[in-house]
Amino acid sequence: MDILTQQLINGLVLGSVYALVALGYTMVYGVLELINFAHGEVAMVGAMICLAVIGGLVESGVGLNGISIVLLGLAAAVLVCMVLGFVIERIAYRPLRRAPRLAALITAIGVSIVLQNVAMLIWGKQYISFPPLLPVVRYELGGAVVTNFQIFIFLLSCALMAGLFLLVKKTHLGRAMRATAQAQDVAGLMGINVNTIISITFVIAAALAAVAGVMVSAYYGLAHYYMGFLLGLKAFTAAVLGGIGNIAGAMLGGLLLGVIESLGAGYIGPLTGGFLGSNYQDVFAFFVLILVLIARPSGLLGERVVERA
Repeated sequence: MDILTQQLINGLVLGSVYALVALGYTMVYGVLELINFAHGEVAMVGAMICLAVIGGLVESGVGLNGISIVLLGLAAAVLVCMVLGFVIERIAYRPLRRAPRLAALITAIGVSIVLQNVAMLIWGKQYISFPPLLPVVRYELGGAVVTNFQIFIFLLSCALMAGLFLLVKKTHLGRAMRATAQAQDVAGLMGINVNTIISITFVIAAALAAVAGVMVSAYYGLAHYYMGFLLGLKAFTAAVLGGIGNIAGAMLGGLLLGVIESLGAGYIGPLTGGFLGSNYQDVFAFFVLILVLIARPSGLLGERVVERA
């Protein structure tokens, strides 16, 4: 029971981060029907920017506590990634909006590779450590251990997901997003600036990715120019699992994927004599993706729709 509780806690924390990144995939797909494979790299840039700001503040000897320094780094990461999301949409995707989908998909992969190499040139190939600025407090819960940092990650992720859900469902901007997703031409005739709405969608998605990237780097204590690739793939898996284009599905898919990974590493690993242990937890994520695509391609909460011309 102790192992089950511990793995559930770890899975929910990890899954909440996946869900944040998956929301970016699902928002962009809902509006443009485009899989933005550069989204994971946006999260990576957020982590790198945060660490760069933190390092600069620490070296300057500014009289701030650790929490304030990390919050300033997070704010800088969010702002930079919002600008990056806007630039990516404006330069890479908008000119191809009427082009065949394959062209946009190849462009998305190209943007991902460009961001990886730019990050490598700026920050190098080495792993960058997250400074131990945040106090860690451990609590006992049902025989398991949970830290204040894990609680903070989970609660912040839930708050951001709830805020995005309310934004899309209850505000004028959200209605404009849904109208644009339904039919761009009709939305434009109704007075909606489609280009602006799409840009805002990319900006919001990039902000969520930045927060997720900082969370991952702080949680594991490391950041790397290649960290966004696997994070993006897993978040995409979560979006497909829940139903690509469905916000609630992205949240559910992220949480489920995190729990499946943790339970697989905690239980299936020992059953195989360690052959499929924590080092192979990625196998479980993509095995789930294969099963979902075979059994229910539309995802758990997705709807089967007729392909639009």
